[in-house]
Amino acid sequence: MSVQDTVPKGGQFILEEADIHSIFTPEDFNEEQQMIARMTRDFIEGEVAPKREEIEKLDYELTVKLLRKAGELGLLGTDIPEAYGGAGLDKISSSLIGEHIVRGGSFSLSHGAHVGIGTLPIVIFGNPEQKAKYLPALATGEKIAAYCLTEPSSGSDALGAKTTAVLNEAGTHYVLNGTKQFITNAGFADVFIVYAKIDGEKFSAFIVEKEFPGVSTGPEEKKMGIKGSSTRPLILENVEVPVENLLGEPGQGHKIAFNILNIGRYKLGVGAIGASKWAIQLATQYAKERKQFNTEIANFPLIQNKIADMAIRTFVNEALTYRTGGYLEAAMQHLNMEENVFNEAAKAIEEHAIEYSIVKVFASEALDFVADEGVQIHGGYGYISEYPIEQIYRDSRINRIFEGTNEVNRLLIPGTLLKRAMQGRLPLMEKLQTLQKELTGYMPPMDLSESAELLEAESKMLESAKKLFLMVGGTAVQKYMQKIDREQEILENLSNMMITIYALESALLRAKKTASRKGEAAAQLQVDMTRAYFQEVWSDLEKWAREVLVATSEGDVLRTQLSIVKKLVRMQPINTIALKREIAKRIIEAEQYTTTVK
Repeated sequence: MSVQDTVPKGGQFILEEADIHSIFTPEDFNEEQQMIARMTRDFIEGEVAPKREEIEKLDYELTVKLLRKAGELGLLGTDIPEAYGGAGLDKISSSLIGEHIVRGGSFSLSHGAHVGIGTLPIVIFGNPEQKAKYLPALATGEKIAAYCLTEPSSGSDALGAKTTAVLNEAGTHYVLNGTKQFITNAGFADVFIVYAKIDGEKFSAFIVEKEFPGVSTGPEEKKMGIKGSSTRPLILENVEVPVENLLGEPGQGHKIAFNILNIGRYKLGVGAIGASKWAIQLATQYAKERKQFNTEIANFPLIQNKIADMAIRTFVNEALTYRTGGYLEAAMQHLNMEENVFNEAAKAIEEHAIEYSIVKVFASEALDFVADEGVQIHGGYGYISEYPIEQIYRDSRINRIFEGTNEVNRLLIPGTLLKRAMQGRLPLMEKLQTLQKELTGYMPPMDLSESAELLEAESKMLESAKKLFLMVGGTAVQKYMQKIDREQEILENLSNMMITIYALESALLRAKKTASRKGEAAAQLQVDMTRAYFQEVWSDLEKWAREVLVATSEGDVLRTQLSIVKKLVRMQPINTIALKREIAKRIIEAEQYTTTVK
């Protein structure tokens, strides 16, 4: 992997310029990783896709059978160490499985819940005895896992859980009581990761088996999408759980819950990439087949514009998600998962919590956009269940709710940044002081004149965007101080700015890295998509900045700040209509998402 030994700190991207060699991109996939991707595609095309209708009717037996077939191929044990029956592969390999398995529709959710949030708590936070007992069966699919955090009265507020655990008099078992809600795989899972409060106070995690007396499930939920996945309540009535099934120490459940959610947010982004690529392929193929007014609708500029926008969002999502995956792999690769690495793993995963939340928000919203446009290109047929785009559209909606709602994640992004600054983990305050001196002095307009250097104008725009965020964020912090967490609209705007800056930088670095390796001609499509995206979102940064400043300042101070904003958001408009037509041409020629020029 071409990720530098010293991984950038979480949130550091907003303060410093990143180097193209410090990030992982899809162009860095090695042959083994590409082989795993091909194997996953073959499995889905050969075994899962032909049974889509049966899966959507909630055929438990079929889903479990397919999961076990996936286990035989090694598609359940990628993250599990070899010592416990898995393959012990890198995080990019498991990501590629997640990206390509989404074409299995609801099956992909059953698979993802099992290998991700269901199994990873034991892989990462279990002790050697727990790993030896449970992981071999989870790697083959002999046992299926589920993750139980949400409750009827607590969703995003996970620590508000009411499920209790009380140690019995003999000190041999914890007695669990409570109900968990919206549990994926609940209808056929054998192993549940359950969160409960010991003595009603210490939030903790337990491994609970289906066969333990007192474990039962409620009826299946009737859902808008992901209909072929099992979603039920888990009911715990005086369930005796052996003390050796406690994950970590009492009161450490939050470290497990939040960090598994962090990985879940990243994996959601990977799945969104796969679904977006699928939607683009369906839309372009349909647009070339469908004729109106005696011509293929793919020839209509407005259809081409949609296809270009779908491809651009997917390109940016792919860039920022796999960049983050590179950070996750670099942070985790030194850990020996055969041993007890509880605290080390928690620290390693938590480091890039900001980036995981960014991936979750951007990816889920990008997929919603792509799926919506895919339906629109299909016209009336996009509304018919016979066409897969209809299922993609319905299934995509849950992603903005999964793994913490997008609203909660938006609050976490700037909130975590400020918290780390207060802890001295990021030099945010020092950067603000330096920037304040720079902005109050003479500041010449940004020079966006023609340059021979690739994406030079966009590089300068990115630098200005970071200054804009720091100026606006610093103003908000100075006004509200410790009470800024109450100003959710302000935090949302700051979050949107951070998400957009991370997206812009990821696309820029990816295009530059590709050009440095393969030449500018080979990277032309990536360069075009990067330039188009900068133009598309640039005015949003100005809008969010102005909203925050008007809410936090007034009079001469506000007028001065707005004049600085005007200088920072200066841009050189380009002909995006022509640019997008060229992008669409490449996608339509390929009849699928592509980032290369022939």
